[in-house]
Formats: sequence, C-alpha cells, structure tokens
Amino acid sequence: MEGLCNLFLPSSTTVHLHHFPANPLSNQNHPSLKIKSSTVSPQSQSQTSTRKKHRDFDEKYLFPSSIPIHTKNPIAIYKDIQRFAKKNKLKEALTILDYLEKRGVPVNPTTFSELIAAVVRVKSLSIGKVIHTHIRINGLENNEFLRTKLVNMYTSCGSVEDAHHLFDEMPTSSVYPWNALLRGNVVVGGKNHHKILETFSRMRESGIELNVYTFSCLLKSLGGSSALYQGLKTHGLLIKNGFIDDSIVTTCLIDMYFKCHKIKLARQLFEEMCEDHRDVVLWGAMIAGFAHNRLQIEALDHFRLMLKQQIPPNSVILTTILPVIGEISYRKLGKEVHAYIIKTKEYSKQLPIQSGLIDMYSKCGDLMSGRTVFYNSNERNTISWTALMSGYAANNRFDMALKSIVWMQQERFKPDVVTINTVIPVCEKLKALKSGKEIHCFAIKNNFIKQIGITTSLMMMYSKCGVHNYSIRLFDHLERRNVISWTVMIESYMESKRFDDAINVFRSMAVSKHRPDSVAVSRIFRVCSELRAVKLGKELHGHVLKKNFDSIPFVCSEIMKFYGVCGEISTAIRVFEGVPVKGSMTWTAVIEAYGFASCYQEAVDVFNEMITRGFLPNRFTFKAVLCVCERGGLVDEALRVFRLMTRRYKVEATKEDYSSIIRVLKNSGRTDEAERFSRLRASL
Repeated sequence: MEGLCNLFLPSSTTVHLHHFPANPLSNQNHPSLKIKSSTVSPQSQSQTSTRKKHRDFDEKYLFPSSIPIHTKNPIAIYKDIQRFAKKNKLKEALTILDYLEKRGVPVNPTTFSELIAAVVRVKSLSIGKVIHTHIRINGLENNEFLRTKLVNMYTSCGSVEDAHHLFDEMPTSSVYPWNALLRGNVVVGGKNHHKILETFSRMRESGIELNVYTFSCLLKSLGGSSALYQGLKTHGLLIKNGFIDDSIVTTCLIDMYFKCHKIKLARQLFEEMCEDHRDVVLWGAMIAGFAHNRLQIEALDHFRLMLKQQIPPNSVILTTILPVIGEISYRKLGKEVHAYIIKTKEYSKQLPIQSGLIDMYSKCGDLMSGRTVFYNSNERNTISWTALMSGYAANNRFDMALKSIVWMQQERFKPDVVTINTVIPVCEKLKALKSGKEIHCFAIKNNFIKQIGITTSLMMMYSKCGVHNYSIRLFDHLERRNVISWTVMIESYMESKRFDDAINVFRSMAVSKHRPDSVAVSRIFRVCSELRAVKLGKELHGHVLKKNFDSIPFVCSEIMKFYGVCGEISTAIRVFEGVPVKGSMTWTAVIEAYGFASCYQEAVDVFNEMITRGFLPNRFTFKAVLCVCERGGLVDEALRVFRLMTRRYKVEATKEDYSSIIRVLKNSGRTDEAERFSRLRASL
C-alpha cells in the first residue's frame, strides 16, 4: 500500500496513519508544505543541480552568525563541541572534529568524554566508532579514562564483542574499566547474569579491589534475572567485605529481593536500616518493589510512612505510585497526589507524570479529570496520547479511543508499538474490520509486526471480526511462537465454533516446546464442555492435578462447569470442596454447575449458603443465579435475588438482568409485574 493508510472509523472519521519524515517537526523538507504551481526557470534548475552536489565544508555553513572558527581559541571550540554533544547533535559535533583534524588542532579528553556520553544516550554505534577513530588520531587511545568510557559505550550500544576486545587491550589494575564492562552488560539487559558473574569472578581472581559500584551492577543483573541463589551469595560477600551498611548497596539488595519475589527479606533489610539513612531512593525502591509484586496496599502504606518522615517524593516515586492508586481506584488519594504535583510546579510539567495522572484518573473512572490533565498540558508526546487512548478504552469509549489516533497525528505525533497495541483491541471491541486491516498495514510498514504482542492482538481482532483465515495466516507466519500465541489460536477456533480444530491446536501445543499453561488449559475445558467430551476432559483434569493447577481459581471454575455440563455434578462438588481458598469465582462456578445439571433449587441453596458463610457475591454471581431461576421457573427466588442485588449489595442491574426477570415473570403468568419491570428496563 503506497502513501498513506486511511483508517475509516464507524463515525466516518478518517484516520491517516502517516509515514513520517526523519524530522517531523521540520516544515522545510516536508513535501506537503511546498505545493506551488510556478514555472521552474533553467537558472533555478541549474542552481538546484548544483545544490545536490557535495559541498566542501566551510565555516559559514557551521557558524553563519558567529565569528569564523579559525579565529577562536581551542577552549572555545571545545565548548562548541561539548554544547552540541549535550544536545545530542552529534553530526554537527563530528563536522567540527573533521575541521579540526584537517588543521591539526588537537582535542582534549573532556570533549571526547562528552561526545561518548551523547553516543550512549542516542545508542548510535556507527557514530561511536567514528569518535573512537578520532580518539586514536589524537593519540589518546591509551588514556585510561577514555578507554573506560569507550568500553561502557560499546556495551551500551549492544556491541559486547567490541567492548571485550577493547577491554582485553587495557591494563587491568584499575577497578573502573571492570565496572564499565559490568555496567554495560546490565544496560544490554536480558537474562545474561552468567556473563556478569564470569566477569565478576575474573575481577576477584585478578585481585581487583571491589567497590560499591561493582556490587550495585552485579545485584542489578541478578535481580533482572531473578537469580536468587547467586543474590544470597552476593549478600554474604557484602557482609564479609563490610559493604552492607552502604545505602546504595542496601537499596540494590532490596530491589534484587523484590524482583526475586522475596518480600520478607526485602522488608527485613529495610527495617534493619537506621531511619536516618533511609533516603528517598531507598523509599522509592520499597514502593516500586511492592508495586512490582502487586502489593498495592503495602506500597501505599510505605508512601504514607515516607511522607510522615518529612521526605518529599521525587518524580520517580510519583510515576510509581500513580499506577498503584489507579489499580485500586483510590481517587481521593490520587487527587491529593495531583495537588502536590501542581504545588511543586516542576513535576507538573514532566510528561511521564502527566501521563501517569491521565492513566490514574482513567482507571478510577474519572475520565473527565484525565482529559482535563491532558488538554491543559503545554506539551504532549506519543506516551501521553497513548495514555488518553487507553483511558477511553478502559471506560468503554472505544469510538473516542479510535479517533484519538487521528488527533495525535494531526499534532505530528507518530503512533509507536504501545499505541498500536492499545488501538487493536479497540478495533476488536468495535468489530471495525476495515480500521483493523489498515492498522495492520501500518504495523507492517513500520516493522511492528515482528513484535509478538502485536501479532497476537491482530489474531484476536480478526477472529472477533469473523475473519478466521487471517488469524490462521498470521499464526502460520510467526517466526517465534509463545504460549500466548498458541492460546490465542485456540480462542480463535473457539470463536468460530471450530472446536475440533481447537483441540488439535492444543494437542500440537502440548508436543511443542511451549507447554500449555493454566490459561490454555482453562480455555480447552470450555471446548470440552461444548463438545461434552468427558474422556478428554478427565484427561485434562489429570494434567491439571499433575501440574498443580488445581489451586488456581479460574481453572477450578472451568473444571466444575465442565462436570456440570456433562451431568457429573458429584465430581464438580468434589472439585469445589477440594479448593483450599474459596472466593466469589469458585462459588459462582459451582452454582453454574448445578444449573447446567438442571439442579436449579440446589443452585439457589448454594447461593444462600455462600451468603450465610460471609462470601460477597459479585455481578457475575447474581447473573448466574438469575439465569438458574429463569431456567427452573423459580419466580419468587428470582425476585428475592434481584432485590438482594439492587438493595443490599448495591449492584446496579443491567438490561440483561431485567430481561431475565421479565422472562421468568411472563413464563409464570405474572404479566403485570413483567410490564412494570419492562418500563424500568426502558428507563435505563
């Protein structure tokens, strides 16, 4: 598809998924802003052809409004290069370097240090190698300070081989090059802690004196790989070497234990630390650790404790705590945090915090406040637009979410991978097949399709839109499959009622390197329920027991419903009784199992027992009980359950709930009451 991708919305709004120029904010090179119908003279053609030819460098091209570069002293030139480096304008800096090289003017190590730091920020390996060449030309290749910086640069840019090659040529008496090598491996990421451990072992064998920075790099790597055993050994080494009282090391240890899901050990380390040494970074590690392990209440408790000790939160803590507030819908605290952000003024201008506020308000159901934050911001970016789009989707404003992709491009912001991953489920909900296809096209053109998350979202979207063949094609062309893609393929066949094919996919998955997880098993139990496949279901039940999935609520729920559908209610009851910790989901499942087995009064009795034992029924529980009463003709029980739902438990009745009550009343001949409920339903 050439040119633009036009995305037509249900409301006839057109989405343009553009190809963006290298600098989207520059109007000078954009063809759409230079539309003129004038005749081009031969002279201008000659000038144009001349401009296309390569021009030699001249000072006027670099500094048109300043004094000529040759009249400046070297210190002033170094400052010019450093200024460009700090702004990440490396091409301009390299132009000056070339100019100085031609005239034999040397460059000092501090200037090269700034250039290397800029390369690390922009992750440009090719420019980094050019700067390395200039360092050699200036005779600074043996400078230990620059060599250390270069090792860090190569590892940060992903060229570990170049980093090791340069490191092997260096004298290994100093700790700093070793630390640079360690840090580079951490920046590269991934579960590569074995390489870092190997480097760390070589350091100790060479007699290098380890410092705090060495251990902090090691602990970050171990935490990222969840290597608990090695982390415990490192903890012992820290105690042995007397580093355990250092706040930086303690913070890294706490972070490592949280990432290894050892909450008690992290909490113990924090409590053992003197209160005077608990700085904002340590508090931030605790709050982020609890949030990472989905312990939202504990994260909020520590946030309050930090404030009580008169430690003001920094921007990192604020961006961590806002999603936590959104997840538990604590809007009041969210507004208090928002007030603090406005009061500080500095934080209110930061885009990550603005995006966090939009996300928090959206999750709390206050979309208006989220929109207010967004439209009152002086500056926006792709992340803030994606946060608004996600907020619309979370509040069922799917049409507005899809329109947002138009508006963000009108402000010259290009959708990224996260944006596309957000908007594909919106197309799925709206069943907007044309829009989904055009977003698929945009993903292909921008090389997003290699992201397995994008592909699986597209598969799900096509299956919901009834184009199952597209889902199959995407799945067949996946270079790297994972458990999620296999599960989505099963769901796709389920959506198109091709249950036998879904079972075949599950069997293929079982013999692949991606073995079925709890989600895949729960999906295939639904297939067994549809097919009444008792034998296969019992085999799956054995697999569940073998893999210890029987303690997972949604798996047990599907098993109970399966046995209820197949008429084996006694087995469903045994499964229910074997669940160690029962909740609303498991109670609802056993009620549905009784209903599937036509034991309607028994289902209502289980519901009554659930309430008696203090369990809180939710919307899905009431829906299941009302369906049971409708099928069993239990009109009085249906009315009682409806009153419980709306009056005692304050659950808002939906049109579907009213329809269920109306049908059961009409079937029992109570037409006057049915008419009254019909009027109530019409008023919704």
